[in-house]
Amino acid sequence: MNNRFALNPVPLGQEGAVLYPQALDAAFQQDLVADLRGVLATAPLFQPVMPRTGKPLSVRMSNCGPLGWVADKAGYRYQPNHPVTDNPWPPIPEALTQLWRLVAPNAREPEACLINWYGPNAKMGLHQDRDEQTFDAPVVSVSLGDEALFRLGGVERGGKTQTIRLASGDVLVLGGKARLAYHGVTHIYPGTSTLLDAPGRINLTLRRVNP
Repeated sequence: MNNRFALNPVPLGQEGAVLYPQALDAAFQQDLVADLRGVLATAPLFQPVMPRTGKPLSVRMSNCGPLGWVADKAGYRYQPNHPVTDNPWPPIPEALTQLWRLVAPNAREPEACLINWYGPNAKMGLHQDRDEQTFDAPVVSVSLGDEALFRLGGVERGGKTQTIRLASGDVLVLGGKARLAYHGVTHIYPGTSTLLDAPGRINLTLRRVNP
């Protein structure tokens, strides 16, 4: 399986932020999408909302793994069950666990894999991933489908950001000092990939939640 990963790291200018362009070959991406269809058949996409305003996010999401991230009027948190079906989350596909072991060899196994579906008009404002109980492990992000314009800042809100155009098969790792870097997605480029059945992008983020 490891020969299906092309891990050629490109540092992004801050310690712990690394891009692996085209890390996943086309066949691997297709197999992974098939795995995700099975996950979503058990844990369907739902619409998270902002706790303070109750406004829905423009992405739809689901999770796999022992824990899943949810957002509703009660707050941001990880929980072991789907907020709509109340069923446990399906397991993380083994292929993603193998990828984690290669790009985060010193970290414990991931406990959550967030599945975010970006339609053509979806965005994600600048934010930190800080709902976990530990920041020792990196966040590992996988892009599938249409390209996206990704913004990466520093650990303080309002600082300078750099823009990166993420393509299907790219893997991004935020660890070390970049683990709490602000980041977001400002634009989706429909028609830049034929991987998915509909225009849009899937973003997977593997995370360790507990120490």
